[in-house]
Amino acid sequence: MSRIRSVAAAASDLNRRTLLAATGAVTISAGIGIALRPGSDAQAATGADTAANTSAAGTGKAPVRVSRQAPVDRLNPYSRGTTLSSVATPRSGSTGYRRLGNGPGWKRVVRSDLASAKSGRAARRTPLAAFVQLTDLHLMDTQHPLRLEFLRSADIHAWRPHEILSVQGAVSLVERVNSLPGAPVTGSALHFAMTTGDNTDNNAKSELEWFMKVMSGGRITPNTGDPRAYEGVQNSGLKQYWQPDSTVRDSDKQAGFPHIAGFLAAATAELRSPGLKLPWYSTVGNHDAMPLGTFASHSDPFLRDFAVGGKKLMNASAAQSKALQDTIRNDKDPKGARYLEFIQAHARDLRSITPDEMRAPFTPAEYLRTHLDPAYVGKGPVGHGYSSANVAAGTQYYSFRISDDVIGISLDTTDPGGHYQGSLGTAQLKWLDKTLRDNKDSYAVVFSHHTSESMGNTRRDPARPDEKRHDGDDVIALLGSHANVLAWVNGHIHRNLITPHSAPGGRSFWEISTASHVDFPQLARIIELVDNKDGTVSLFTTLVESAAPHATDFTDLTQTGLAALYREFSFNAPGASTALAGASRDRNTELVLKKG
Repeated sequence: MSRIRSVAAAASDLNRRTLLAATGAVTISAGIGIALRPGSDAQAATGADTAANTSAAGTGKAPVRVSRQAPVDRLNPYSRGTTLSSVATPRSGSTGYRRLGNGPGWKRVVRSDLASAKSGRAARRTPLAAFVQLTDLHLMDTQHPLRLEFLRSADIHAWRPHEILSVQGAVSLVERVNSLPGAPVTGSALHFAMTTGDNTDNNAKSELEWFMKVMSGGRITPNTGDPRAYEGVQNSGLKQYWQPDSTVRDSDKQAGFPHIAGFLAAATAELRSPGLKLPWYSTVGNHDAMPLGTFASHSDPFLRDFAVGGKKLMNASAAQSKALQDTIRNDKDPKGARYLEFIQAHARDLRSITPDEMRAPFTPAEYLRTHLDPAYVGKGPVGHGYSSANVAAGTQYYSFRISDDVIGISLDTTDPGGHYQGSLGTAQLKWLDKTLRDNKDSYAVVFSHHTSESMGNTRRDPARPDEKRHDGDDVIALLGSHANVLAWVNGHIHRNLITPHSAPGGRSFWEISTASHVDFPQLARIIELVDNKDGTVSLFTTLVESAAPHATDFTDLTQTGLAALYREFSFNAPGASTALAGASRDRNTELVLKKG
């Protein structure tokens, strides 16, 4: 690997790159872009429209862009504001509705599965890069007609009482990231934040707009349909859903959920996101790519019309719901045909709501164009990893330079043929191999939505019916064949899990899967890469919660108070898993790796 450049050289190189990018004189692979330093008010320079990017569209290559260089000033290591210091924990009891408070932090675990941790490395280590991973925000338009809330009659966790507060929770997470003074272990500056998919919940334009404003800053009204009133399951009078404004004894109140007058009005009221102070990049997930995260049916006129129309199904029998749920889970309805038959069969049970064009599903091209919209640049870079080359080629994968010695690669693991599990097409797999070979002198961090274990869906892409799809084992084999790969960072499973992967010849890497921000414990992860100067590299992972306080107040319906309730309600959601935080070895860690 190339050595760490001196401070003077790094600064000089950045100035040169900035100049060349502005004049279109330099490309790395298929294109170049410069992300901004935190605090800069200028827009990010972009190579999205250079001749190199235009020609790349015809080859299907994704652009390689250059991230900002982190400021050289070292900060002090810290733990405050991370789960090393404190974690939201139930205050008492073991059953019923439990209030949260401050609990003890999670210690750091050193993992030597792939290499020995040598003594004295803390004094020798040199930072390579540091960034924040956000994943599975699942920003929800909870009044959307294309939702499966009615499955709660068969599965209590198919609808969750906290879902209406997803935007408030995501804004609070942005506030936490903004408050981080740097990397907890090395004290170095953070380069960027990456979202690893399922940024939206139901592939709706309303949710996409909210996501872009959460990340880049702006005012958000998490409400669709009637601007004056909420129209969904939570004021339906149906006792299988929590009715917060009503005194009716619904099933959730019987489990301890409170009566909160004015809750729905507060939850759908305008709020403001400051936007990330770091540059941020975006990776696509199945919920961003397909309605309900599983149906490959963007062109279906009935689905589109029903999404923006004035009817919504809120209730169905347990037996009918269970049959539909099994059909979806078992991958028997990739295009949503049986789902639409189900809706049509319950036409008399549909309730009237206010139509809204913002609930329309968005296409992959619209997803890309929204990222490229100047209204959502924030701290940059323009496109947040994507470029006009992606639009032209119809791809949603790219690479970018994180620092002098590290590149990032964002994959599109969604399967356009349908279903919520993923895979890669041959063209993308070959592109990944070439990108790693072309950058063999740099370490590489690969990002995706799906984990290796959740990439078993090899249904063909309808737009590329002759192209083979590849599962997680194929991706592991490819990554293991490159000595420069340090980590594969992903989400999707809503659980913290860190897996070592070793390959012949001593080549190995870590797979780092992070819990969602929709299910408790609602986490994001800081990842630091360091050279131990002893033939090993360490990856430090540190989990963080949102900035909302652990303790809650049912009378506090401010933006912060609602974000705190989002966490507590998710903890108490009936049927919620208690294992999503993972074991201690999957949380705050030092992951040691031999240099390739």
